[in-house]
Amino acid sequence: MSKPLIIVIPHELGQTAARERLETGLARLKAAFQDKVSGVDERWTDNHLDLAIRALGQSISAGLDVGEKDVRIEVQLPWLLAAIADKARTYLEREGRLMLERK
Repeated sequence: MSKPLIIVIPHELGQTAARERLETGLARLKAAFQDKVSGVDERWTDNHLDLAIRALGQSISAGLDVGEKDVRIEVQLPWLLAAIADKARTYLEREGRLMLERK
């Protein structure tokens, strides 16, 4: 395994609203990428999400912790995908911010 990719995204929504936005946004992303991934397993425990994604013959695991003022994302990329860590960071930060923006 490569070094974990850690992203912290601040928000002003509170824990409950942030989690609701993330659940909705993740459902949208799953639908958008359903033809590119072979499986997605997600399990919420309180305000923590364990996520496992299988794509390109690789397994990616992630954890999200939803706090009152921020969301912490930790992604474990397999060594084959570690080369795209910067692109993954940029994408996750952009999508996370979009999900958590005030509407």
